[in-house]
Amino acid sequence: MPPFDPSSAALHDGIYGLPFTPEEARVVLVPVPWEATVSYGAGTADGPAAILKASRQVDLLDRETGRPYEAGIAMLDIPSEVRRWSDEARAGAAPVIEAGGPGDDPALRKAVAAVDALGDRMNAWVYDQVKRRLDDGKLVGVVGGDHSVPFGAIRAVAERHPGLGILHFDAHADLRRAYEGFRWSHASIMRNVLELAGVARIVQVGIRDYSDEEEAAIRANPDRIRAHFDADLRRALFDGESFSRIAGRVVADLPRQVYVSFDIDGLDPALCPHTGTPVLGGLSFAEVSALLRTVVDSGRRIVGFDLNEVAPDPEGRSEWDGNVGARVLYKEIGFALLSQRGG
Repeated sequence: MPPFDPSSAALHDGIYGLPFTPEEARVVLVPVPWEATVSYGAGTADGPAAILKASRQVDLLDRETGRPYEAGIAMLDIPSEVRRWSDEARAGAAPVIEAGGPGDDPALRKAVAAVDALGDRMNAWVYDQVKRRLDDGKLVGVVGGDHSVPFGAIRAVAERHPGLGILHFDAHADLRRAYEGFRWSHASIMRNVLELAGVARIVQVGIRDYSDEEEAAIRANPDRIRAHFDADLRRALFDGESFSRIAGRVVADLPRQVYVSFDIDGLDPALCPHTGTPVLGGLSFAEVSALLRTVVDSGRRIVGFDLNEVAPDPEGRSEWDGNVGARVLYKEIGFALLSQRGG
């Protein structure tokens, strides 16, 4: 480990003020500044930069996970090329979103095809970046961007760990097929993941906004999708069940190898006020930590993770969204490392 004082103010430019290069680090983070199809609030393409900036205020000793920084954590440079693709796709998607979908309009159908092609390019880039680091023996996390971005990462991890389970934190089920016409919509990520042969099951938690189409998908795939709706979790709590028992039920649905896919709007919106589609209700930071801790205590291994939909204050008056994102990410890293060591 390069010499530095973990108790001092951050003196280095790396994530969490750490001095590691991607080659030295055990944990490599891949930033993806992409928000092609967001249909309500924008800004999540700036999420990786906001998290990087806020991370330097995070103390590195964590009560639950110890000293994750000792393993080495590094974030790759934020890719300007991917941001250009995102801006191009966002401009192309705008008239389609405004119309509520392409319908039979040839021009809008052409725009959808162009946006999907840029999504293909982004997915291939993410897949290549993650696979390359997995081949180097790294624990890899993706930092979005909207929630469409981890598809390539999940594909790469599922190829290496067939029978993979996805622990999906979100306010939304994300099981819509080609939402507003876009195959790679942020609202379709889990529908697309369901088509990956290496993914055995998706276990969703925090869900509180979903459609008839998504409920039908859940009912049609009882062995591959387990949805733990926020309203049901709250009712169990109100009836006196402990959250520890609830977390145990959620985790029991997971296979042994776990990928954590985290949309920040799975949290109470007070913790992510500028995310694209905030929804009342949601998980607390402590409940997220309890769920991740339960994964580790169960003996399961977290073999990959992502964090998406962090959008900074567009007025620049607050770093709250980036601050929360950086702390959720540090918990993901810490619990993933603990699981790799067997708890």
